[in-house]
Amino acid sequence: MGANVRYPTDSGLLVSLVCLITALVGFIHAVGLAPRTAVRDRRRAAKRRAHEISMHLKQRNDEAKTQVLRVTGELATIAEKSLKEAMYVAANAKRGTRRVARRAGAKALRAMKDLETMIERGQKVIDQTRERLSGSMPDSSTRIVSLHDPDARPIKKGRLSKPLEFGYKGQVVDNEDGVILDHSLHTGAVPDAGLLVPAIKRITALFGIAPRAVAADRGYGQPKVDTELAELDVKTRAIPRRGKTSTERRGIEHSRGFRKLVKWRTGSEGRISYMKRGYGWDRTMLDGITGATTWCGFGVLAHNLGKIATLIEEKEHRREARAQLRRPTGAGPPPRSSPEPNAA
Repeated sequence: MGANVRYPTDSGLLVSLVCLITALVGFIHAVGLAPRTAVRDRRRAAKRRAHEISMHLKQRNDEAKTQVLRVTGELATIAEKSLKEAMYVAANAKRGTRRVARRAGAKALRAMKDLETMIERGQKVIDQTRERLSGSMPDSSTRIVSLHDPDARPIKKGRLSKPLEFGYKGQVVDNEDGVILDHSLHTGAVPDAGLLVPAIKRITALFGIAPRAVAADRGYGQPKVDTELAELDVKTRAIPRRGKTSTERRGIEHSRGFRKLVKWRTGSEGRISYMKRGYGWDRTMLDGITGATTWCGFGVLAHNLGKIATLIEEKEHRREARAQLRRPTGAGPPPRSSPEPNAA
């Protein structure tokens, strides 16, 4: 699931950091906290250098790359200066909190908390920018790609149109009727193999019985996963293995039942695409892993309500069709039952 962020760049994050810090400090000054702690407005200087970077990128040569790195370093220096002044504001504002508590109230305390949070995240952004300028790539598991959504991470999916996405990794488990039985959301590109068994355990605890068959893609194909599913009393496990397989394993994967389940799972791949198109799984509008999980849960709830209603309607149609077949030829419609009298 994609996070509600634009494509992150070092320069874009630094400009956003300078603008957010300046706005927060301005509000804190307006409510009467730390009025004598001066902070310079560097928003124009930051935006000017961001525009300069975009102009250099149009040239597409080695010299332009050198200039982009130079301007990005200047932008990081500007952000560091704003961050340092914001630290003084945060420290001095705590001293005057009691004095203006009655006038400012919760708004001032919220602004101070937001400023402290932005200082912490901004320092990480500056550190990872300096790391990239030095020639090394920051670790994707800890890299910040958004100031308002710190849990979002870069994820490589191997697609030609979108080789790199930013957000969270989700897993969906549905049954043969298309009803989603379990879903989970995770921060970063966690391995698939460790997610299946916990999902089956949650389903078993919810319904009181383990599923008879489980089908998954090759990303879950590990002997450990197969063994753990067998211990959970899952009779049929249609999960292709990675790499070169043994003769015995090839015989299992080429069996009729195994191939049938694998083809069914391939058809169920459209479930995630359907959730993205119709139920908001393409992008979360709530920040953080908690907000994204809530957003996904509401999407699953809406999907299951519609799916179950459709299944009930189809069941009623089949019941009426069977009644029509059992009814003698030439017989009229079934008599209506008289309504029950209302209780006095």
